[in-house]
Amino acid sequence: MSSDAAETFEEFKNSFSYGSRTDLTFKFLKALNPEEAGEFLSTLLHEVGALFHNPPPQNLIDLVYEWQVGAYQPRPDADRPYVYEDRPFHRLTKPLCETTVGLVTSSGHYTSDDPPPDDQIDLSQDEAISQIGDFLRRAPHLSEIPIDSSAEEVLVRHPGYDIRSVSHDPGVALPIPLLVEADQDDRIGQLSSVAYSFVGVCSQGRLNNELDGWIARWKTAGIEALFLVPV
Repeated sequence: MSSDAAETFEEFKNSFSYGSRTDLTFKFLKALNPEEAGEFLSTLLHEVGALFHNPPPQNLIDLVYEWQVGAYQPRPDADRPYVYEDRPFHRLTKPLCETTVGLVTSSGHYTSDDPPPDDQIDLSQDEAISQIGDFLRRAPHLSEIPIDSSAEEVLVRHPGYDIRSVSHDPGVALPIPLLVEADQDDRIGQLSSVAYSFVGVCSQGRLNNELDGWIARWKTAGIEALFLVPV
């Protein structure tokens, strides 16, 4: 856009999704029509103004969350290339309290001593965003994360979501502590000693090509059920 051309509101709201104002927390604005985006921004500014009176910021957080959820819901007239059933892929053959459980996320976590191939170590979010095409073209890599890893050992890179929260607390998208607690309380039979993660921004076809090998790894590790965390 030339310097003397006025930016339209459509261009403005879309610029938060891999554009001049990229912010992955607010990239959902592109999914909204101009009227919806205007309503969101008006409400957002109202809540920001309310913070001057020192209330807790939870209303602001809830507002952004609710609009994110709404924006990403499939629209009745939208083309849906992928449709998934909301059910387990296979029923458990025994009670969960007797089952060995593993954790798999698409959050892009890995450990500092085992960086993914083809990635530069400590890739910043801005660098990951700029390389989103590379992530989409190559096969996803499944990283192994020992459940006893310290927070300092667990790193994250992902071009598809805002990693600020998970950088401070990996459990936001890599809920190892919750599963450890479930294991200690005997709500699951046993927790696998290794969790797994990959970058969810990837080709569905290339991901499907990797699944047989991944499943073989999980079975070899003795995992009988997987807790899936899509990001």
